[in-house]
Amino acid sequence: MAKRIQFSQTGGPDVLEYADMTAEEPKAGEVRVRNHAVGLNFIDIYFRTGLYPAPGLPSGLGTEGAGIVDAVGEGVTHLKEGDRVAYAQGPLGAYAELYVLPAEKAVKLPDAIEFETAAACMLKGLTVQYLLRQTYRLPKGETILFHAAAGGVGSIACQWAKALGVKLIGTVSSPEKAELAIKNGAWATIDYTKENVVERVRELTKGDMVPVVYDSVGKDTWETSLDCLQKRGLMVSFGNASGPVENVNIGILNQKGALYVTRPSLNGYADTRKRLETMSNELFEMLESGKIKVDIAQRYPLEKAGEAQEALASRKTTGSTVLVPSMQQDTQATQDAGRSQDVQAPAEEAPAAQDAGTSQDHASKDSQDQDPRA
Repeated sequence: MAKRIQFSQTGGPDVLEYADMTAEEPKAGEVRVRNHAVGLNFIDIYFRTGLYPAPGLPSGLGTEGAGIVDAVGEGVTHLKEGDRVAYAQGPLGAYAELYVLPAEKAVKLPDAIEFETAAACMLKGLTVQYLLRQTYRLPKGETILFHAAAGGVGSIACQWAKALGVKLIGTVSSPEKAELAIKNGAWATIDYTKENVVERVRELTKGDMVPVVYDSVGKDTWETSLDCLQKRGLMVSFGNASGPVENVNIGILNQKGALYVTRPSLNGYADTRKRLETMSNELFEMLESGKIKVDIAQRYPLEKAGEAQEALASRKTTGSTVLVPSMQQDTQATQDAGRSQDVQAPAEEAPAAQDAGTSQDHASKDSQDQDPRA
């Protein structure tokens, strides 16, 4: 019998259960996917803890993954059994060996892109696509500030910004994370545990500050982000790894320079099949060209989803994490022979809150809340 992760009450990682599941048949307009890999994001933790309410309990978890279509519902014409697909906007329940979702939310995956790569970057990569290419369309030579530059979203953002000719200043919490961000293409980094972020941005920009700040951290960085902006600059709040921004006096935007604020989400941009395909194709082109490389720094068996979430929440991870269903583990073990460095456990020391950039928090509800987080 197929397996899935579910929870019957909100709480810590211990509420997650590895349970039998019925192989549900897809209804009209749906497809069933046999998952080969599942993405891990901060929004999954938000649902588990109750920050975001699940539609009902017990509930599945997860909205991102990749695999092969093994059943097609009535009326679906653009996908067929055997197609390789990836998705990032489905209903809760992707932490499973079999997953049913609306066919319009799944896109064909090019043969050149591995399942794990897609599962690790669909939500994060599409988030970066709308942030850098739509929310604020960055011209070549622009300088920006991006919080949590060593996280899952941040790592992709560093690479994408470099490919666009954009100077990305990234905040990090340690020298090791600074090194990772620079390796991925960041123009400069700021260790917020030791440096004054606003003063360093002023120094790096020779007093000009930045026209846009991308912030997935939330309440801990809200005012800092505003203070780094030029007059009439744009604050893009796309996650809340440290908690939501509350009790904001909108007048502060005028006081700090007639600023703009937006709270985008993946669902707000990929709101039609055509837009989803356009965004996905741009992401796939970046992957196939090698301009973006996905760092899958942690892999966990599906049954250890709680352990994986605990590592993410305690800031013990870098890059991306994937869950591998048990039916795929033997295959994966063979593929991973000779590259054991990719399956190391996360580092023991936990950095501070800002590097939860997977906040990827942005999936069905707030894309980084993937929308982030991650």
